[in-house]
Amino acid sequence: MIVALDGTVLLVAQPRLQRALAASSSQIQWTSTGYLVAVAALLVLAGRLGDRYGHVRLLCGGMLGFGAASAGIALAPSVGWVIGLRVAQGVFGALLQPATLAVLRLAYSDGELRRAVAVRTAAIAVAAGSGPVLGGVLVTHLGWRAVFWINVPIALAVVVLALAVRPPLSGRAEPQRLDLTGAILLAGTLALLVHALAGVPGRGWSAPRTLVELCAVAGLVCVLVASERRAAHPIVPPAVARSVPVTASMALLLLATAGLFGSLFTATFVLQDVLRLDPLAMGLRVLPMTVLMVLGSPLAGAALGRWGARPTAVTGTLLLVLGIFGLSQLAHSGAPVPTGAVFAVIGAGFAAVMVTATGTVVGDAPPEYAGAVGGLKQTATNVGPTFGIALATSAGAAGSAGPALRLLAVVVVLGLLPAALMPGARRAKSI
Repeated sequence: MIVALDGTVLLVAQPRLQRALAASSSQIQWTSTGYLVAVAALLVLAGRLGDRYGHVRLLCGGMLGFGAASAGIALAPSVGWVIGLRVAQGVFGALLQPATLAVLRLAYSDGELRRAVAVRTAAIAVAAGSGPVLGGVLVTHLGWRAVFWINVPIALAVVVLALAVRPPLSGRAEPQRLDLTGAILLAGTLALLVHALAGVPGRGWSAPRTLVELCAVAGLVCVLVASERRAAHPIVPPAVARSVPVTASMALLLLATAGLFGSLFTATFVLQDVLRLDPLAMGLRVLPMTVLMVLGSPLAGAALGRWGARPTAVTGTLLLVLGIFGLSQLAHSGAPVPTGAVFAVIGAGFAAVMVTATGTVVGDAPPEYAGAVGGLKQTATNVGPTFGIALATSAGAAGSAGPALRLLAVVVVLGLLPAALMPGARRAKSI
C-alpha cells in the first residue's frame, strides 16, 4: 500500500515540486524514471536475498530505508537531491516488495493464501485509488513536501507490526550462495529495459537511442541465459524457471498491467486535455474501477478456490479486454454512466487476473524460493505499466485514443494464452 500510495501522490505533487525547485521537465521526469529503474533492476535480487537472510529482515530494512528516503526528499534543498533520493527510495522499495509476498507464502497455505492475496490486492487498489485524492488535499493545504512526510509514520508502524508477527522460516537448512554474475546481469538488463521503455514517450520507438538500448537489452538477455545455464546457483532457481504456472502467471501479469496502465494513461489525457474535465471529475469517472477492484478481489479469491486458476484467469482476461475495447468506443464522449461502466468492467477483470496470477505464482513455488518468485512477480508488474504507456504513446494516446486503446486491448488478448496454461481446478486446490 505504501508503495502504491507513494507513486500516485507523487504525480499530483510533481507540478508544485517543479515550480518550487525551479526544475526542468526532464528533471521532473527523472523523479519517476530514477525510481522505476532502481526498483525494477533489484526486485529479483532482493527476493533472493530474502530467501537467504530472511524475509522479515528485508521487509524491515526496506521499510525503514523507504521511510528515511521519503524524509530526505521532504527536506531536499534541490531537485538533484530529490532525484538521488528517489533512486534510493527505489532500492529500498525493491527490498520490501518481494518480502511481502514471501511472508504471505510462509505464513499461509491453501485457501488461506488465496484470501491473503485477495486482501493484499484490494489494499493496493484502495491505496492507488485514494492516492490522487489524498495527494491533492496534502499538496493544496500543506505543500508538496507533505506527500513524502506521510510515509515516515506508516513505515515505522509497519516495522513494529512486522517484528511483532513473525512467520515460519523457510524450510532450507543451509541457504544457497548467490550468483553475483547473474544478479549483476539481470539487474543491468532490467534497468536498461525500463530506461528504454520510459524514454519511448519522449523519443519514440524508432529513435536511434531507443533502438540501441533495446538491442543492448537483447544482447544482455543472451549473455544472462548463457551465464545462468553454467551457474551452480542461478539467480532464478531452476525449480522456478521451469514452472509452467509461474511462467504463465508472469506473462499474464506483464500483459494485463500493460493493458491497464496504458489505458489509464490514455484515458487521463482524453478526460483532462481533450474533454477538459478537472481532476475531481476525472477521478469520479475512474472511481468504479477502484471499487470493483476492491470488491472483486475477495470474489476472485473465492472463484480461484472453487473453479481453479485457469477459468478464473481466462474470465478476468476477457473482462479486461471487453472493458478496454469498450473504452475505445467511448474515447471522446466521456459520458459519466457508460464511462463508469466500462471502468467497472476493467476493475473487475483486473482484480480477477491479479488475484489469480499472484496466488498461482506465489503458491506454486517451493517455500525456500518464496522471495525469488515474489521478486519475479513484482518485476512483471513494474515493467508492464512502462511497456503499456510506451505502446499507448506510440499509437497516439490522446491524439488518437481509439486506436491506442484497441492496440492495448489486443495486447491483453495475448494474455489468453498464458491464462490457458494456468493450472485447472484440481491443481488449484494444492496452491
